[in-house]
Amino acid sequence: MEPIYEGKAKRLYTTDASNVLRMEYKDDATAFNALKKGSFENKGRMNKAITLLVYKMLEDKGVKTHLIGDVDDITLLVKKVSILPLEVIVRNVAAGSFSKRMGVKEGTNFRRPIVEFSYKNDELGDPFINEDYAREMGAATEEESAYLKRQALLINDVLIDFFKRVNLRLIDFKIEFGRLAEDPGQIVLADEISPDTCRLWDAETGKKMDKDRFRQDLGDFMESYAEVLARLQHKA
Repeated sequence: MEPIYEGKAKRLYTTDASNVLRMEYKDDATAFNALKKGSFENKGRMNKAITLLVYKMLEDKGVKTHLIGDVDDITLLVKKVSILPLEVIVRNVAAGSFSKRMGVKEGTNFRRPIVEFSYKNDELGDPFINEDYAREMGAATEEESAYLKRQALLINDVLIDFFKRVNLRLIDFKIEFGRLAEDPGQIVLADEISPDTCRLWDAETGKKMDKDRFRQDLGDFMESYAEVLARLQHKA
């Protein structure tokens, strides 16, 4: 195996197959474009396990992902993709940057989900963009942006029901997509879906069960991740 990429939360390694990679989850935590950093034992293991459960469920629902299969406690086997330089964000409830930007009280329900695009560029602070920006930046064509939005809303519907079954409320989430190396015309869901990338609140108490516990110094950071994993495993 040769390392080919290291990001904030994961490492990628080559395999004997040219279009197959090993994705290793790290114990690192970052927030505010890596201005805040930490490392937490078992974080990688839990995020990998949660992502595996979620991606298998999405595949069963017809959502195409880069997942191939399980390897070990912190590693998945995935299809090689070229990540689109876009983060697709779906918001069901006002929270985080939306509440700060728009002055809307956190916890306010939206009548319909909001879909946002951010341009993946740490130096620029991952700025908010629209479909016209994406087209002119070469990030995605208009047709691809429309496809990403449809897929994001489909994933949202599936995830809302999935998390509701374990008494969790899906507030918002961000996802990434990539072009398959073996078929660049096909765009699939990539990266991860975990409490690092979703806001999840306990449906009864409203307790935050996601990375906001790290961002906002709320405590019980890894305990909350462990609780999310335990609930999902119990229902799997």
